[in-house]
Amino acid sequence: MGSTGQNTYSGARSIVRGGTIALGAAALVVVGAVSAGAHVTISSDTDEAGAYALLTVSVPHGCDGSATTSVAIQIPEEITSVTPTRNALYEVEAVSEELDTPITDSHGNEVTERVAEIVYTTDSPLPDAERDAFELSLRLPEEAAGTTLYFPVVQTCEEGEAPWVEIPAEGQDGESLDHPAPSISIVEAGAVAEAEPEAAADTTVSQDASAGDQSSVSDATDESSQTPLVITSLVVGALGLLVGLVALVRGRKRS
Repeated sequence: MGSTGQNTYSGARSIVRGGTIALGAAALVVVGAVSAGAHVTISSDTDEAGAYALLTVSVPHGCDGSATTSVAIQIPEEITSVTPTRNALYEVEAVSEELDTPITDSHGNEVTERVAEIVYTTDSPLPDAERDAFELSLRLPEEAAGTTLYFPVVQTCEEGEAPWVEIPAEGQDGESLDHPAPSISIVEAGAVAEAEPEAAADTTVSQDASAGDQSSVSDATDESSQTPLVITSLVVGALGLLVGLVALVRGRKRS
């Protein structure tokens, strides 16, 4: 191989090697982003103040590869009563604490203690590569509208633990925390219902516009489907005329 060919081959190898390194670095960045985002989270079927809600706490992985043996969910002070959902692989315990000042619940009963923590424990550890979810039924406080409720979670594993208990300071982005506490934002009662008519109106306008677009497309399709037929008719007519002229010319020559 000549020197020019060797230089070309060497340059190609350098480009391929550089591309491979860049792809590897990009893959590491993506993996790191996925790992960083794999937090314990909480979701709710409603976020309206005063509403009865079903919360779902999701545990997506273990502790640095170690299987999960227990999940302890701390309940905000604003909430006094919680009903945990059974999980066939776990034993569940509701840990109560005395209230500094007794309160009266919605049924007129005096309440002197509240559920401060729900603990799920298992003898069949959750593998690091698998996820599980734990449901809690409770009533969101009416006075919590416009605030965020935090549910710190301590995930204990066969080796070590992951304390998802960090609460962001005012103005701080929770995503910047290493172990952010799961949370839900509470809205005013009726806020969702008021937003629904607007959403429905937007949907109606969108549907009308879509119907108009479909009508235009349909008209355009009809026109486009008729175009080949018109062209074919013109071509056939032209060919007929040409054949007639040829026959006429030949007839005159013979005569």
